[in-house]
Amino acid sequence: MARSKSKHLPPTQSVRELVDFFDTHDMGEYWDQMAEANFDVDLKKKTHLIAIDEAVFGKLTEIAKSRRVSSKMLIDSWLKDKIRRAG
Repeated sequence: MARSKSKHLPPTQSVRELVDFFDTHDMGEYWDQMAEANFDVDLKKKTHLIAIDEAVFGKLTEIAKSRRVSSKMLIDSWLKDKIRRAG
């Protein structure tokens, strides 16, 4: 009789330990021990990348840090405001 190729999954105390384990092991060898995962994915939202002059980006980053927001949030806010005023 053929022996099962799957190995026993070691006990772990955290998700981080499990991630570290699978950094060096083949998940396929433990597939039959994995719980089924169900989740929704929303692919409607898109992100667009644009080029920004280095000096402008540097200044923008300084302003964002002073306001304790990300550069992305600051740019998004400024662009929305500019579009609202232009409309």
